[in-house]
Amino acid sequence: MLKDVLAEHIEITPDVCGGKPRIAGRRVSVQNIVVWHERLGLSADEIATEYGLTLGDVYAALAYYHDHRAEIDESIRADRAFVEELRKLTPSKIPEKLRGSAY
Repeated sequence: MLKDVLAEHIEITPDVCGGKPRIAGRRVSVQNIVVWHERLGLSADEIATEYGLTLGDVYAALAYYHDHRAEIDESIRADRAFVEELRKLTPSKIPEKLRGSAY
């Protein structure tokens, strides 16, 4: 029965959101909801309101996360490492622009 409830809210499609589990019919990944809730401290109500989701969507995403925690945590780590690599390869131009400004 729980799997039926999760299947109603969570789907995985290879060509959407990089194949990551997401809210059915939306481009909001389970990973996004986990970061907003676990790392940024947003409540389920705040997430649902801010992103036009139902509370069922949010709680299904959190339940999915708890059933697949290692996999999703690894995906979060990999995404963070990717961003750090991009930052190294493309340094900010802001300090250079600030040095040349009259401010």
